[in-house]
Amino acid sequence: MDTQETTRLPDGMPTLRVMPMPADANIHGDVFGGWIMSQVDIAGAIPAVRRASGRVGTVAVNSFVFKQPVFVGDLLSFYSKIVKTGTTSVTVTVEVYAERNRLQSEVVKVTEATLTYVAVGEDRRPRPLPPLPSE
Repeated sequence: MDTQETTRLPDGMPTLRVMPMPADANIHGDVFGGWIMSQVDIAGAIPAVRRASGRVGTVAVNSFVFKQPVFVGDLLSFYSKIVKTGTTSVTVTVEVYAERNRLQSEVVKVTEATLTYVAVGEDRRPRPLPPLPSE
């Protein structure tokens, strides 16, 4: 883990905001990494679904770095951005920031990840991404 680095939230709207609850943590109040990973997968899928104009499946977690622990009561903001598209695939980066002690406005980057999704049809098999409106 990196040393704690206070920062500020990125410009723009987060893709997802959520607050972990006691059921998402161990007895010490640290949120389970698997819970964070599932939230990152949801946040990454949102722009992928938009670009694919439909259903996608997660095919790869290309990288996943836990930079700081997450605690019950942190307000998490997930920022997602498409970084690459292929014939059927969409690769998305997700950065996660925690607002701790919200009265003091402490913001810490806690996680960053890159995931790849594939557009799938009704048969759950890969399908080509639709062209962009300007194409």
